[in-house]
Amino acid sequence: MIVTAQAINFIAALLLLVAFAMLSQRRIRALVNLFAVQGVLLTASTLLTASGTGQTHLYYSAALTLILKVFVLPLILHRLVRRLQLTGDVEMLINTATTMLVGIVLVIVAFNLALPISEFAGTITRGTLGIALACVLLAFLMMITRRKAVAQVIGFLSMENGLFFAATSITYGMPMVVELGIGLDVLVGTFVFGVFFFRIRETFDSLDIHHLERLRER
Repeated sequence: MIVTAQAINFIAALLLLVAFAMLSQRRIRALVNLFAVQGVLLTASTLLTASGTGQTHLYYSAALTLILKVFVLPLILHRLVRRLQLTGDVEMLINTATTMLVGIVLVIVAFNLALPISEFAGTITRGTLGIALACVLLAFLMMITRRKAVAQVIGFLSMENGLFFAATSITYGMPMVVELGIGLDVLVGTFVFGVFFFRIRETFDSLDIHHLERLRER
């Protein structure tokens, strides 16, 4: 049990490093690859939690995470990137150094918020709650500091990863029906976002969300 908890804590630390890598990354393709890495780490963490606690439904959650977040969604995102011909860097609203400093502050806030909650949790993964909340906040920061719509959607999907990890940390995951529903919603939402991207591209010849202000002004 102790070895399992240590392994999960190590994976949680890797998830936090990936979240910071995504926050500083300016290449769309690299962002998609880092999102897939997040899926791999979530799958490994869920499998370790399942083996350490005997929660058999977590094996199904791990399989769903592997299929959806490691293969299906990254494949869809890579196809969108190729179809939209997004090869340049992603513009950021603030520079990378400032973004990383804000990210460090958010991590400190996340750990302080999670500390009183994790003390009441009885799970072997309770120590990872602060990291899970930090991943959510860092993904949200990535969403609001990117100018390209595709990068913002990747941030949204990364935030959902953080929420899933938080659920695993506190309650050993959500009921399977809820996870299937969320997985289907995320998949359908990605398709809808894809259609939305093409409409933006046709209208403005760009995916910069700054151009959407024209619609508000009309």
